[in-house]
Amino acid sequence: MIESSDLPRRWDPRTEACQSVLTTAGERRRAEVRHVGLVELLRGADGFSALVGSTPGEEVAVLEYLMAILYAAGHAPGDADEWQRWVEDRQSLAPAADWLAGQPDDHWDLFHPERPLGQNALLAPFMAEHGVGTAQLVIERAGDYNQFFDKVHLHDPEPMLPDAAFRAMLTQHAYGLGGRAMAKSDWLGPQLTYQAVGRLGTRIRVVATGPTLGDTLRLNLTPCERRRTGKRTGTFNYSWTDGRPGRRTFRARKVARQPDGPADLHSFLGRSILLRPVLVDGKVMVDRVLQAAGELLDPLPPMYLQDAVLEKARKDGKILPLRPSEDRMLWREAHAVYAATATASQDLTKGADLYDRLARLIDRRVDLVAVGLVSRQATATAWVSGTFPYVPGEEDKLKEAADEGLAICEYAAKALFAAASAARDATYPNPKPADKARLLKRFHAEPELWAGAADHFFALMSEVSCGISPGNGPLAEFGTEIRNLTWKVLADRLSSLPSNGRGMNARAQAEQRLKKRLTGSTCPAYLKEPPRA
Repeated sequence: MIESSDLPRRWDPRTEACQSVLTTAGERRRAEVRHVGLVELLRGADGFSALVGSTPGEEVAVLEYLMAILYAAGHAPGDADEWQRWVEDRQSLAPAADWLAGQPDDHWDLFHPERPLGQNALLAPFMAEHGVGTAQLVIERAGDYNQFFDKVHLHDPEPMLPDAAFRAMLTQHAYGLGGRAMAKSDWLGPQLTYQAVGRLGTRIRVVATGPTLGDTLRLNLTPCERRRTGKRTGTFNYSWTDGRPGRRTFRARKVARQPDGPADLHSFLGRSILLRPVLVDGKVMVDRVLQAAGELLDPLPPMYLQDAVLEKARKDGKILPLRPSEDRMLWREAHAVYAATATASQDLTKGADLYDRLARLIDRRVDLVAVGLVSRQATATAWVSGTFPYVPGEEDKLKEAADEGLAICEYAAKALFAAASAARDATYPNPKPADKARLLKRFHAEPELWAGAADHFFALMSEVSCGISPGNGPLAEFGTEIRNLTWKVLADRLSSLPSNGRGMNARAQAEQRLKKRLTGSTCPAYLKEPPRA
């Protein structure tokens, strides 16, 4: 039963169970999920395997928030050498937990009437009349509410647990999509309705992960040279109304800014959000939300993009951070990830970015987890993620395996296109030019190839990360698997052909075309059909 929303209430993520973590416990070391607050999360970070979230983006957003707390507490390495000692000696994160536990309670109250954590209390006068259901807060549920269709899903009356609302809010700040908000320009100003894309919404975020949450946090901390230069770690963003000078207003033109340090960057308020608490059977829940534009970031300098994998844009040739794509599975960009690690390993004295520092950890396996949000204009379509094993000192082998593996798949995809064209031309001798692409889809098995090749590719990279040279078996085995997969997916597509003369001819033409491609001089050596005895 929903009770009066006028009753006083608090919800503090430092002590409330706000996050799920994976841990191993008991004699059999079985994986278990626990629910803990932020203080315990930091204090026991080396006893937890990983964060557990509803989406990869949520896990990244919570990790970013924990990093912001570490910076705000002043508990971060000062340079690349100290960073290496932190990682190798497993520096305790307890000082940051102590700092967090000693913070004023009002700073960490999700439902504070004047300074709600991570929110903009200036929206409060508009909540009663304009607040909508909690679906708007969740990127995957909101959809493109800017279009002129039924918005009933945003008025879902089902309340949300405060811990879920807290994590969804952090995800919005980091990944929120651009577009018009369901907010009116006469509330706080005309710019309130124009939401910018979140700072991670347009690129792939790469997180170096270790055996425990503590290892993962230490690996991803950027050194802050505070001792020699007096440089601050930045201002933590508690709330829109926390008194921070220079906070954006919405009545003037758009004004972007640079972060004043990593604590500011990782706690950046990319949205104006307000949550309305309500008591449901004696428990605090969230039943209504408001969401609108937040702060704006200037283009970030390299020091704030240390994990970014750079690639040349296919259209204009500009060098940009790797972006998630609707058309290409994330693992197909592995060559770019390993190119970043191979370049970094050439100079171990720099420590200028994440990959430079990781290259110092000789013979220590680190998994590079890449996460991105694929969207079509203002609609989120999918979270994408991929895990790429990395061992410092083995960069060249890993890059060779990734490059060769992807080249094998790309060639197989082109061979399937040629085979599909042969089947189409034999089945439909005189098609209209406008129908050719549509008719080709019947026989073109490229989607099945890429879907089926993913597991084989990750197995290849895992094997090479264990120290096996890619040319001593792994690539030959991978090539055989992809060749067999290529024949299988083509056969599945050709199974729709009738068993009459035309169907048999089309099947023969397609198989002959594929065999010609897989035995030709340009076919990668590991993919090529072996000669018959």
